[in-house]
Amino acid sequence: MEVQGNAVNTLLGGIEAGGTKFNCAIAANPDDVWERASFPTTTPEETLGQVIEFFQAGAQRHGPISTLGVASFGPVDLNPQSSQYGFITNTPKNGWSNTNLAGQLQGALSIPVAFDTDVNGAALGEHLCGAAVGVKNFVYVTIGTGIGAGVMVDSKLVNGAMHPEIGHMLMPQDRRRDPYPGHCPFHGNCLEGLACGPAIEDRWGLRGQSMDSDHPAWDLQAEYLATMCINLTSCYSPERIILGGGVMEQTHLFPRIRHKFLDLAGGYFPQVSQGNIRSFIVPPKLAGRSGEVGSLRMAQALCSNY
Repeated sequence: MEVQGNAVNTLLGGIEAGGTKFNCAIAANPDDVWERASFPTTTPEETLGQVIEFFQAGAQRHGPISTLGVASFGPVDLNPQSSQYGFITNTPKNGWSNTNLAGQLQGALSIPVAFDTDVNGAALGEHLCGAAVGVKNFVYVTIGTGIGAGVMVDSKLVNGAMHPEIGHMLMPQDRRRDPYPGHCPFHGNCLEGLACGPAIEDRWGLRGQSMDSDHPAWDLQAEYLATMCINLTSCYSPERIILGGGVMEQTHLFPRIRHKFLDLAGGYFPQVSQGNIRSFIVPPKLAGRSGEVGSLRMAQALCSNY
């Protein structure tokens, strides 16, 4: 936990609510964070209790928190007219389906809450001061416990009937090379089912951090992620694809993915070539702070409306 600065009249709260942990921050603005804390994602009761206590205690130390931005794992309901707006819906995360995340936080803290997906929050953070500064059309993908993506078109995040669910796109799978049935409880061998962190561990019996860079897992992983990038390029024509999350801490994946992308593309996409592939498929620049920055920016935007 970090504490800095003196009390001011109003502060912002931000939560990156992930399937593994909830990262919380109190800040004067996204560049001036006063206090941070992180809590494991256990049960809704335990985790939200710790989160609420953190913000209540922080308000006593620093002064009132004006608004809260929540960037949450999902699926979530983002329709303000829906009776389940602010809910985590049919998530594979055990115990969290139909959790009224935004409503519980707003009720306990008595402040307005801005609500979006964790990957949209991370995309917003990277657009504000990371790998997508000045880029109007890009996709941010996180590959970790699950796989999700935030899509920005003309500097606006894309949400339709619901938010994009990139992780559940269907993937080609060579069953002779990879007989693994998939990790996703809904679709089995969708992208998330084949390429998320738990799928790697389940398939090979080792965590990714324990594998050497020449382990055969990584060529297979790069193929699935390059295929994903081909699909994203075909659908959204992005200027950049940012690949973050715990799996992408294996930085040797980037050259593999770029090479396989060019091979699969077959020269079809004129905007991507050997000469610029390194600036097309890139890592984040905010070193694990993408979601924090995005959630605080959400709170800041909401604050300006009050």
